[in-house]
Amino acid sequence: MQYFSFEPDFLSIWFICIISLIFLNGAFYGADYLQAYRKHRKELVLHGFFYILTYLSMIALTLVGDAVSFLVTWEIMALGSFFLIIFESWKGDVIKAGLNFFIQSHISVVLLSIGFAIMYIRTGSFFFEDWAHCTESCLLPFALICAGFAIKAGFVPFHTWLPVAHPAAPAHISGVMSGVIIKIGIYGIIRMVLIFAHNLILNESMLLAGKVILAVAAISGLYGVMMAIVQHNLKKLLAYHSIENIGIIGMGIGLYCIGLGTGIGTLASLGLAGALLHTLNHALFKSNLFFAAGNVYQAAHDLNVEHLGGLVRKLPLTAFLFLVSAVAICGLPPLNGFVSEILIYLGLFDFMGAANPLSGIGAAGAIAALVLIGGLAILCFTKAFGVVFLGESRTELPEHKEFSALRLAPMFGATVIMFSIGLFPELYVSALNFVLEDAGVAPLALNGTITMIGRAATLFCILVLVLGLIRTLCNGRRKIETGPTWGCGYPVESPKLQYTATSFVKTYSSLFSAVLRSGLTEKLAKAYIRFTGRLAFLENGRLQSYILYGIVFIILTIILSLTLC
Repeated sequence: MQYFSFEPDFLSIWFICIISLIFLNGAFYGADYLQAYRKHRKELVLHGFFYILTYLSMIALTLVGDAVSFLVTWEIMALGSFFLIIFESWKGDVIKAGLNFFIQSHISVVLLSIGFAIMYIRTGSFFFEDWAHCTESCLLPFALICAGFAIKAGFVPFHTWLPVAHPAAPAHISGVMSGVIIKIGIYGIIRMVLIFAHNLILNESMLLAGKVILAVAAISGLYGVMMAIVQHNLKKLLAYHSIENIGIIGMGIGLYCIGLGTGIGTLASLGLAGALLHTLNHALFKSNLFFAAGNVYQAAHDLNVEHLGGLVRKLPLTAFLFLVSAVAICGLPPLNGFVSEILIYLGLFDFMGAANPLSGIGAAGAIAALVLIGGLAILCFTKAFGVVFLGESRTELPEHKEFSALRLAPMFGATVIMFSIGLFPELYVSALNFVLEDAGVAPLALNGTITMIGRAATLFCILVLVLGLIRTLCNGRRKIETGPTWGCGYPVESPKLQYTATSFVKTYSSLFSAVLRSGLTEKLAKAYIRFTGRLAFLENGRLQSYILYGIVFIILTIILSLTLC
């Protein structure tokens, strides 16, 4: 019997491009970032090996068309990602974070294996193309498989590994992890929707699946941004924003499923296009933000925003890149995040207009959630940028200059792409149309809203440049004097006069304290952590043991698959 199948399509190509771009950027950034660890030669060699292994396994995951090779490749990716996270394995907290990721990755594999096994029993085949023709209802295996992918993607309540793993990993790995490793979960969900679309539509389950995904995604987006605002560790703050943006992508996937279930082609097209474009957008600006956080860490040796301040003087280019990426993640024009979120907004409005009254209320609630996510993101990044880069330093920081071109070049490259998406969105949507047609939905028109967004963004940028030029010409001959900022009558300058991260969001924390401390998602997350904590006996601090765990699991996966034959 044949077990292996490679089935590349335009969806594979889209994700391969994103994965390759972010891994390439991470490699250039990491080459300079890891100079601080030159003494750890053995760890650096292993790190490079697992970086390449993880990249190749992710590329393979987008190409395989059967359950056996998919599970084996998935396990190789999980094992490689684990070793990338625990690069600083001499730190106890890093090992704990890595093990948490490792355990939850294998819970994901268990759910995938159960779902795949059910499909094999029902169809007698491991091939995804054969599953598409299953006559029995596939809602249960579809739900199990999506839950497995949801763990990797970081949907609530399966998100608990994300805020722990990101602060533990090196900055370039945090960027790659948030940029593409969690996105392989998004790829898996979209791939399963494509495989099971006919079956779920035939059994009237696609609409239900879409509504559940939309609801979970909206909760994930809101929860992620609400938790991000109260974080003081810069990388942990960014990790919660990964959960937020996974929620936004999930909303697009939910709309895609609802469009398929209701037969509304434009809704399906807008949802899928919005999800795929936001996958690219988030990979770009979030990797940049993590790279900037890495610069902050190596310049100040601290990630607690309460201890930072005034870094724009030491790291002006890093501050600029962080600010641009912050504007993008908030979904503001003229950058790329605005374009993908507009597509999802348009899909939600289409759903609200075409749905029955009850579903219309749900669509209105999703719109309100997306609006709130954007507003809270602006609050969070105003705090983060202002407290970290502006004002005076709150503690004595070591002298440091801006980093080398090798480290900044990939960040500027990603920024150029971000602007190109915001200014010329029709180019990227035209590329997405190949994926949409391959997925069986109508391509998006390029002569309407999308083109208008690009033109408006271009005019805005031109206006800003013209005003900046006029200001420069007018001030060219004026003598510019600098002096201390007026301290509201206080005779002595002190950073204590500045807003801290805590004081900046004090009103917000008071208003939403009940939600942040005792919400349903937090209770589910704590229960999930308690469950995974029962497997903590696996932690023994030995690298060989962790390799053995992965190898044993791969062997068991292969044996189980062959036994089912």
